[in-house]
Amino acid sequence: MKKALLLLLTIMIVSCNANAQKTPKKQEVFPVVKTEAQWKLELTQMQYYVLREAGTERAFSSDLNKNYTKGTYHCAACQTPLFKSDHKFDSGTGWPSFDREIKGNVSFDVDYNLGYARSEEHCATCGGHLGHVFNDGPRETTGKRHCINGEALLFKAEKGC
Repeated sequence: MKKALLLLLTIMIVSCNANAQKTPKKQEVFPVVKTEAQWKLELTQMQYYVLREAGTERAFSSDLNKNYTKGTYHCAACQTPLFKSDHKFDSGTGWPSFDREIKGNVSFDVDYNLGYARSEEHCATCGGHLGHVFNDGPRETTGKRHCINGEALLFKAEKGC
């Protein structure tokens, strides 16, 4: 009897997991919507790969990784301000890193592309893929590391800098 009960319980758990993974992902609707053809005309090939296909640029390939000028980092697709230079730090990973985003301008989702859950970041205006956020950032501030593709960003220096 105990074996039958254990078998029944195991079957129920496995079937629940299988059904939960089949649940379709809710597609978020963003204020700026364009066709893929329109995005291809407006973005460089690498920007399109990162922002629209959730690609990743090579580590240490972005000039913005070592940019220490005061200013604001905007979405390269729609110009929404995303991160401030005051919150940028050198994570040593090879990608521009920030300890916080401009609230309301970045949306978050879960990505399982590598076989485990990661918190993915998107521009809240156009839905462009920015990168991922991890919990290994500076402990003295937020503890977060927003690891962002430089191709997804457009830097605007503060006036007078």
